[in-house]
Amino acid sequence: MSRPPEIAAVTSRSPLAVWAGFIAMCIGMFMAILDVQVVATSLPTIQGALDIPPDQMSWIQTAYLTAEIIAIPLTGVLTRFLGMRWLFVTAIAVFTVASIGCAASGSFTELVAWRVLQGFSGGTLIPAVFSAVFILFPVHRQGLATTIAGVLAVLAPTVGPIVGGWLTATYSWHWLFLINVVPGILSALAAALYLPHNSVRLHEFRRLDTLSLVLLAVALTALELGLKQAPTVGWLSGPVPGLLALSTVTATLFVMRTLAASHPIVDLHHFANRNFVIGSTLSFVLGIGLFGSVYLMPVFLAFVRGHDAFQIGMIMLVTGIAQLLTAPVAVALEQRVDARLLSAFGFALFASGLGWSVFQTPETDFAGMLWPQIIRGVAIMFCLLPPTRLALGNLPQDRVPDASGLFNLMRNLGGAIGLALIDTVIYIRSPMHIEAITAALQARDMATAHFVGVPLDQFTATLPGPLSEDMLALIDPLVQNAATTQAINEAWGMIACLNMLALFCVPFARRILPAGDHDAARKK
Repeated sequence: MSRPPEIAAVTSRSPLAVWAGFIAMCIGMFMAILDVQVVATSLPTIQGALDIPPDQMSWIQTAYLTAEIIAIPLTGVLTRFLGMRWLFVTAIAVFTVASIGCAASGSFTELVAWRVLQGFSGGTLIPAVFSAVFILFPVHRQGLATTIAGVLAVLAPTVGPIVGGWLTATYSWHWLFLINVVPGILSALAAALYLPHNSVRLHEFRRLDTLSLVLLAVALTALELGLKQAPTVGWLSGPVPGLLALSTVTATLFVMRTLAASHPIVDLHHFANRNFVIGSTLSFVLGIGLFGSVYLMPVFLAFVRGHDAFQIGMIMLVTGIAQLLTAPVAVALEQRVDARLLSAFGFALFASGLGWSVFQTPETDFAGMLWPQIIRGVAIMFCLLPPTRLALGNLPQDRVPDASGLFNLMRNLGGAIGLALIDTVIYIRSPMHIEAITAALQARDMATAHFVGVPLDQFTATLPGPLSEDMLALIDPLVQNAATTQAINEAWGMIACLNMLALFCVPFARRILPAGDHDAARKK
C-alpha cells in the first residue's frame, strides 16, 4: 500500500525537529480559528469604518466561513499534490498575505474578497494539523499531539473576544488582521525548516476532477448561505428552500460522481468504516455543542447583561482554563482507557454542562456561569481526543489526510447547522415568551415578576387591576431581556439533548487499543 512521502521522511528527522514543525502547524491553525472570533466581536467597528450597510455586515464572516468549509474536505487531495509540508507552508503564507489585504482594505467589496482567500487558506490548516498527528508521531505520542492541537483549537474561540475587544479598543480594527502577520511568517519558516521534506507532485493536478470540485463547492456554499438566512427569513420562505434544494441536488451528484471516480477529490469510502462513521457523528454533534456554547454565551452576556467584548471574554476564559488543566489528565487516560468509555464520559459530562445553563435568569452572570463552564471545559478534551482516535486511529497512514478533512468537515457542518437551529429557536420563541410574560404580569403573577426583575413595590402598588400603559412601557426592556433569556435557555436545552443523544452511537464502535496497549502489543 502506498504511503505519503512524509512517513518515510519522518524517520530521518530528529524528534525535536518533528515537534518544532508540528508546533508551527498548531500556531498557524490557532491563528486561523482565532481570526473568526476576534473579527466577530468587532464587526460594528468595521461596519462604521467602511460604511457598510447593516444588513450586509455579516458577509464579512459568511465569506470566510463559506470558503473555509469548502477548503476543509479538499485537504486530502491537496496533501497528495503538495505534500503536508508545502501544503501548510503555502496555506499559512496565503493566509498571512490575505490578512494584510484585509487590514489594507478600503471598501466592503475589497474586504470580502480578501476574506474569501483568507478563509480558504485557513480552512486547510485545521485538518492538516490533525492528520499530522497520525503521520508524524508514533502511537504513544499521538495523544499528547492531539491534546496540543485540540487545546489550541478550542481555546482560540474562548480567548477571541478578549483579544478582539482589546485590539479594537486599544489600537484599531486593522490590528484584528495584522496580528496574524508575525505568527504567520514564523510558522511558515519553521514548518519549511522542520517538517519532513517531500517532493511536490504537481503533475497530479492533471487528474483533478474539476466537475466534482465545482459540485462540492456549490453544495457547501448553498448549504452555508441557506443556513445563514433560514432563521431570519424562515426555513420555507425567500431563497432558503431553493438554496437547500440546490445543496441537496449538487451534493447528491457529487457523491454519485465521486464514488465512481478512479481518482476522487474526496475519498467517501471512509464512510464504509464503522468507527469512522461513529467518530464523525460524534464530531458533528460536538460541533453543535461547541460552536453553540461559544455563540450563546456572548449573545446572553451582550444583549441581556450588557457586557462589552472584553468583559465577555474574561467571563468565558473559565472554559479555556478548565481545558488546559484537564489536558494532562485526558492525555494520560487516553493512553490507558478504551476510547469508547472516554467518549461516553466526555459527552455525558458535556451534555450536563450544557444542560446546567438551561436555568439561567436575566440576573445570571459570572458566578452563575462558573460551574457550567468548568464542567464543559473539563469535558471537551474527552469529547475531542477519543473520537479522533476512533475515527482516524486505525486507518492506514496514506488515508489519514482525506479522512481528517472529512472528520473536521463534520464538526464544522455540525456547528453551522447548530447555529442555524439556535437562531431559529431564539427568533421564533422570543416573541412567544414576550406574550406569555406580559400576560402573566397582567395577571399579577409574582413569580414572573420576580424572574423578570420588576420592582415589587411598584408592581404591587396598583393591585388589584391590570398594569397601566406607563408601567408596561417602563418594564418593557425587562420583559424583552426575560424573553430572550428564556429563548436562550431553550436553545441550551436543545443542544444539551442532542449531545446526550450522541451517547447512543458509542456502543456500536469497535474497540481500539489505547496507545499504551498498542505499544505493548507492538513490542511483543
